[in-house]
Amino acid sequence: METPNPNTLFPLAGYERLCFLKNLVNHPAIEVGDYTYYDDFEDVNNFVKNVKYLFDFTGDRLVIGKFCMIASGVEFIMNGANHLSDAVSAYPFAAFGGAWSEAMRGKSYPSRGDTVVGNDVWIGYRAALLPGVRIGDGAIIGAYSVVTKDVPPYTIVGGNPAREIRQRFSPGHVERLRQLRWWDWDPEKITRNVHLLTGNDVEALTRCT
Repeated sequence: METPNPNTLFPLAGYERLCFLKNLVNHPAIEVGDYTYYDDFEDVNNFVKNVKYLFDFTGDRLVIGKFCMIASGVEFIMNGANHLSDAVSAYPFAAFGGAWSEAMRGKSYPSRGDTVVGNDVWIGYRAALLPGVRIGDGAIIGAYSVVTKDVPPYTIVGGNPAREIRQRFSPGHVERLRQLRWWDWDPEKITRNVHLLTGNDVEALTRCT
């Protein structure tokens, strides 16, 4: 049998609620890696709608790695949502122009930079990621979580705000997996070792060819 084609929009025959996301998204500020999928109960086009406040003038990007799993209703809140939290008022006076057009002269809205999701990350139902967070490789974000800060690799988090629940592997095994970077293997090597990727023997995976 052939290895699944990452350039297919709907990889499951007869099922158009799950897509390989890179083939759906056409936005210069959104980058998605091979085999990352989005599954939506209603319409996969909801993904783009759920990337909120991504404006050209903010300059930030959403970068998602390979082999990620993104559930229905996941939202990415980008830097365009930010207001002046340290000012007397957080109200965006300048946005309405007129006599208020110069209200932001010499000032700028806060920005936390790009939002970056690593590889092999699972983001659960209706989770929300706030601007500028970085999600490490192999992390798991629980359903309904609100992620306000960076998540280390191979860490499970949940809640509002999201907090660490546990590490998926020992520190030594996490380091080996980070060095292994299996998501960068060619598809044939992944296919040869898919039985190890669905197991929990990290040592065996590091010896595979």
